[in-house]
Amino acid sequence: MNSLKRVTSPKKLLMSKWTAVSPSHKEKHFIVTKLVMPALHNQVIEHIEVEAVHSKRSQSIPLQQLNDTTIWSQGWV
Repeated sequence: MNSLKRVTSPKKLLMSKWTAVSPSHKEKHFIVTKLVMPALHNQVIEHIEVEAVHSKRSQSIPLQQLNDTTIWSQGWV
């Protein structure tokens, strides 16, 4: 996995913009709409919800997936 530590603060992550490197179904641009909070407060966030700008379809993905540059680019490219 080609990773780069891009995701740091949950506060900055919410409503951030991302571009799918290999778009499918015309879904290229996404916004982080929800942070799936862990059951225990001292645990780290493991999943987030992203919404496709074009279709408004939401999906839950592992937070670490955003660090994979073969899947996501930060911002709208």
